[in-house]
Amino acid sequence: MLLNKITADKKIKRMALEINERNHDQQEILLVGIKSNGVIIAAKIADYLKSYFAGKVRLIELSMDKKQPGEITLSEPVNFNGQTVVLIDDVANSGSTMLYALKPMLSDHPRKIETLVLLERTHKRFPVDVSYVGLSVATASDEYIEVTVEGQEVTGAFLRKFSG
Repeated sequence: MLLNKITADKKIKRMALEINERNHDQQEILLVGIKSNGVIIAAKIADYLKSYFAGKVRLIELSMDKKQPGEITLSEPVNFNGQTVVLIDDVANSGSTMLYALKPMLSDHPRKIETLVLLERTHKRFPVDVSYVGLSVATASDEYIEVTVEGQEVTGAFLRKFSG
């Protein structure tokens, strides 16, 4: 086990504090959670951030097929112009999900886009830098990281081997 429920929650709280520190001068922060685990983490970040951040915290859900990214949908229409955006997912395994999830934001002109993951692999196939990381893990090419959730809580994170 890489993370248990208590440690995962501490890391989420710490990342919310970091977002506040880097963006305290902003009027609004737009959190974009990638379904499904990224949305759960984004909601937890939003809850913690609302305690520290003086501005508005807004949460949007982004849906996409992570295996075959094509159509990307947002839970509501969003104008990203001038926005401070934090794109949130559970794990950065290869970096491809984050890369494709940026697509709807690139047609506008956000003030800045930051990325957040609870866990990241130290070697990714796509050049996506993560702004906020709960835990960085060195993995072999035949391994991946799985985050488990129950209801609206992260319950653990595990290092798994690809089968076959």
